[in-house]
Amino acid sequence: MTRTAPPYRTIIGGLCLLAALCGPARAGELVFTSWGGAYQDAVRDAWLTPFGKETGLAVLEDTGPSLAKIRAMVETGSVSWDVVGTSGASFMLGVKLGLFERITDDMVDQSHLIPGARTPYGVPSEIFATVLGYSTRAFPHDHPRIFADFWDVKKFPGRRMLPARPTTVLEAALLADGVPAADVYATLSTPAGLQRALDKVRAIRPSVAVWWNSGAQVVQALASGDAAMALGWNGRFQDGQDAGLPIAMSWDQSILQVGYFLIVKGAPDRDAAIRFLRYISSAEAQARFSRYVAYGPTRTDVLPGIEPARRTRLPSTPERMAHGLFVDNDWWARHGQDATEKYTAVMEGN
Repeated sequence: MTRTAPPYRTIIGGLCLLAALCGPARAGELVFTSWGGAYQDAVRDAWLTPFGKETGLAVLEDTGPSLAKIRAMVETGSVSWDVVGTSGASFMLGVKLGLFERITDDMVDQSHLIPGARTPYGVPSEIFATVLGYSTRAFPHDHPRIFADFWDVKKFPGRRMLPARPTTVLEAALLADGVPAADVYATLSTPAGLQRALDKVRAIRPSVAVWWNSGAQVVQALASGDAAMALGWNGRFQDGQDAGLPIAMSWDQSILQVGYFLIVKGAPDRDAAIRFLRYISSAEAQARFSRYVAYGPTRTDVLPGIEPARRTRLPSTPERMAHGLFVDNDWWARHGQDATEKYTAVMEGN
């Protein structure tokens, strides 16, 4: 039985926040789920709203696409989401658990993708980066530039912030310790190499004021002076800069990640999901997304058409990618649980 929709829900080309309150999806609707915040706002403005208007489909939104929720839906046959946005280890673990539908060339043309971004189980949505951000009040002149500077508490004193999850942190730790980018995952794949990365994090722990869970925390802490520098997402730092906050970021090194949109196995409206993935894969849609958040397109043919001023904000230019290391999702799928447990122990002081 379908529950009565809230009064703000529209039927044609509309958006319904918190789709769980709007009843299960029906044919002619698309339910998109991501992690909320400024990122989902950008997805809504760039893609969801225009897609709904163009197709006449009702577009609903939800948040919190954890693997546990998706797995429960698939295993019980009560799937209420069509497309979910995710990245990193969660994506690959979900693939291994059989939670996402395979994407074929007939479904979505991915021939123009940046090399390394393509996967059989998702459509790349954007490229984002973990970079070193800092307070311009704390460092008005000689500012930190590379990950080794983040760990150099003598030359660059002040409180730090690190993500509460190890993805990108272990990579940055090894880069800071002198490991070449090409050797990072080979090093992490050995017990000694993983321990080396964890020891590097342990060394900086006395200077870590906050292990952050939300990108907004990073910007607020740098702007208020509660922290002097942080490892965080370029889009969040850019939002802070655009708002006139006293923060900046360095592009001398970065850890690059690809976001993916995936069709949940057993999606109620598979056809609408495929139409949406085709839509966000177009050159026009990819270029439009960068107007709303400083994340880069995943197509090789889009960057030349983006205005130069906007292009300088994006992580997926050839110049930026030359100084970046792409996260190895397969490595994190195989080693993520062990690495997370050990990283958590370091966070807790062990």
